[in-house]
Amino acid sequence: MGQFRFLTGGESHGQGLAAIVEGMVADLPLEERHINKELRRRQQGYGRGPRMKIEDDRVEIIGGVRYGLTIGSPIALFITNRDWQNWQDVMNVSPTEKEVEPVTCPRPGHADLAGVTKYGLKDIRPIMERASARETAARVAVGAIARRFLEELGIAIHSHTVAIGPHRWERSEASSVDWRKVEASPVRCANGKLEKAMMAAIDEAKADGDTLGGIFEVVATGIVIGLGSHVSWDRRLDGGIAEAIMSINAVKGVEIGAGFALAELKGSQVHDIIEPVSSVIASEAKQSLPWRRAANRAGGIEGGMSNGEDIIVRAAVKPIATLVNPLSSVDLLSGKVAKAHYERSDVCVVPAAGVIGESMLAIVLADACLEKFGGDNLKETLANYHNYLRNIS
Repeated sequence: MGQFRFLTGGESHGQGLAAIVEGMVADLPLEERHINKELRRRQQGYGRGPRMKIEDDRVEIIGGVRYGLTIGSPIALFITNRDWQNWQDVMNVSPTEKEVEPVTCPRPGHADLAGVTKYGLKDIRPIMERASARETAARVAVGAIARRFLEELGIAIHSHTVAIGPHRWERSEASSVDWRKVEASPVRCANGKLEKAMMAAIDEAKADGDTLGGIFEVVATGIVIGLGSHVSWDRRLDGGIAEAIMSINAVKGVEIGAGFALAELKGSQVHDIIEPVSSVIASEAKQSLPWRRAANRAGGIEGGMSNGEDIIVRAAVKPIATLVNPLSSVDLLSGKVAKAHYERSDVCVVPAAGVIGESMLAIVLADACLEKFGGDNLKETLANYHNYLRNIS
């Protein structure tokens, strides 16, 4: 991370989740309602488990904001875990004489075994608490701040479900997504027929005591040309995006634009043709450039830099590792074969993962914009931004 960075703290069943956000300019309008809106979206989605019925995620801004405006200092956030009241003995931060049964049967596909080995622990509980996707609630809160900033630059970010299990949605280059239908869909899919098939697949997996994965897509519009850089590996925009999306729990693959499908095509079929546009069309665009792309198979990024087209990112989400019918494992105390630990869980998290993907993309883009346009105050940043647009037109 560069100028815009953050840290999160807290465990899944601890008192709550905290985040410290650094690098946001002063005078950005920011209220708790902006963040709570995104937290609600993360909690939704067909296939979520009973935990989401317990929690009602709401953020408390405890620093960095005054009278509804950021003040340039680190922004401190806190989200209370309502389920903490049921876990106070298990997750007490103070020394206790109460004996708590340790978790000793790691789940295949989870952080359990690697984590307990790395940190030299005899109880898997500390690993599973922090490795839990519950932590992403704090990331979504941070992403909401980034999104609020990007809105000032005319950048919007959306996501939708591309696939759940074997049911996959395909779109041609010319088609567009109806984001209102996506937001109204239980699985965040605009195709009604496919939505029903996805929900049925989730129901079937639940009945079998199993879980389902899939693919989500995130689209950012209103992107100015020139974010990121080609000059060093760690300044490439696509590298930062891939890292951010890959860091989301259960994500096992990331592609930008047409991604892996490009590998089987010839160069003449892959690269987005540059063509001139009329002065009328150019003047109507945010960036008054005399050319455009005939397609966007590059997903809005070339040579590590945004090229002015929409940024399109897809991620493959594996089925989550906590199963009602646990897989075979080994008890770390006895060394004998045993069933993996089971704890209340979701059946499918793909729709919610898309919302988290939006937040992570927003964080990367906010950082890239702050690096590009600088400024300590929103007014200064916007002045630099508009001056850049004039210079490249």
